[in-house]
Amino acid sequence: MTEPGSVVWPPAPIETERLVLRESEARDRAGFVELFSSPEVGTYVGGARPREQLESAMPEVPGRRPGLFVVERDGAMIGMVTLDRRDPGREPRVAPEGGEAELGYLFLPRAWGSGYAGEACVAALGWFAGVHPGEPVVLTTRSANGRAMRLAERLGFAEVERFEEFGAEQWFGAWTPETPAD
Repeated sequence: MTEPGSVVWPPAPIETERLVLRESEARDRAGFVELFSSPEVGTYVGGARPREQLESAMPEVPGRRPGLFVVERDGAMIGMVTLDRRDPGREPRVAPEGGEAELGYLFLPRAWGSGYAGEACVAALGWFAGVHPGEPVVLTTRSANGRAMRLAERLGFAEVERFEEFGAEQWFGAWTPETPAD
């Protein structure tokens, strides 16, 4: 499978000090159902989905697509990180032509507060910078999501603008990898 821009997907698993970022497997299905049916996880992403609906609709191997990393700790899925291309016409944007990669992440509540989201996002951004040198990544989150706002700051995202969407104020920021001097 190949991502737009001729990047081979999936990459080899990415290992951090405590985590592994990898392609989705059938054993992750229960974790995806738990993630998307969690009221806590759904707070800032449009709400939880009914477990029964997810159980019947979820494919045997969920999330197998370019840009989606399952985050694993001690052999079990604890969340996911995505780097998806935005629709070129979607506002706001940082590139005149749009289509930037957008960082997203969701973690099971039991994994919150341990720094796993930051560790996984740093690894995913590092991978992205290696295959798309100098290309910016954007992030959108509700301004009311204090945890996500603090993580965006720690990751080095700079605020571009705030706007109203889904009945709430949204924060839109951009991250550009450092490129070595010539």
